[in-house]
Amino acid sequence: MSIIIRPIVTEKVTKESEVLNRFGFVVDKKANKVQIKKAVEAAYGVTIVSVNTMNVRPDRTTKYTKSGLISGKTNAIKKAIVQVQEGETIDFYNNI
Repeated sequence: MSIIIRPIVTEKVTKESEVLNRFGFVVDKKANKVQIKKAVEAAYGVTIVSVNTMNVRPDRTTKYTKSGLISGKTNAIKKAIVQVQEGETIDFYNNI
């Protein structure tokens, strides 16, 4: 089971990473904080101070088409915000 799905690279998370050493990840919905901490430490070689998680519910969407109105919803995800020890950092762009 892969716990870390992808990093979150938004303006807000980038600002937090520069100021507070916090980085965001989209993680598996069944993963807990201990599993997320171990996975990030193993993948990036950093020491994690704290892990905050949030479950993001799906949004309802509607689309107008020729055949009528189609309604649906987006996927539910789980986000994790991890705080790295002072002086350490995670570089998301090293594999590009």
